[in-house]
Amino acid sequence: MKEEEKINMEEEELVENSENAELSEDTENSEDSESTENSEVDVKDPLETALEEVEQLRDKYLRSVAEFDNYRKRTTKEKAELILNGGTNVIKAILPVLDDMERAIENGAKTDDPQVLREGMELIYQKFQKALEGLGVKKIDTDDADFDVDIHEAVAMVPGMGDDKKGKVIDCLQQGYMLNDKVIRHAKVAVGQ
Repeated sequence: MKEEEKINMEEEELVENSENAELSEDTENSEDSESTENSEVDVKDPLETALEEVEQLRDKYLRSVAEFDNYRKRTTKEKAELILNGGTNVIKAILPVLDDMERAIENGAKTDDPQVLREGMELIYQKFQKALEGLGVKKIDTDDADFDVDIHEAVAMVPGMGDDKKGKVIDCLQQGYMLNDKVIRHAKVAVGQ
């Protein structure tokens, strides 16, 4: 009997071991099948992924090109408008001076006093200078200035002026002007030699 009991116990252990083995296999198989299913869901076809990325980059590129083209057209239009209408501020500043000149011409025919005409012309000249200064135009200083090739143009050399006048502006033949620190007309001067 003891042998039979021993055999029965061994058989029961074998049955338990086989059941445990089956359970562990089932668990492993279900885990494998789940991981296989998950990996199939998570992993896309590389070609499909690349095509999606190419399409996104193409769309981004086309949008950038269109945006740049719109910017270029807008700036070109703004430049054209500035060129056509750039002188508007200058004309508006000069028109009051023109009005004063017209009034001076009308009143000049009525008076014979040269002093009155001279005073009227000086007032108009001062008003014109103020209008130009308001636009950023300044005269280039030539009174006892050193000759500077950046702002002066030498049209004559005057010899025998002495060492203290050498390289200095002696006389201004035509006034020069600057617009916002940029020379728009060089001053024509005579320079001591």
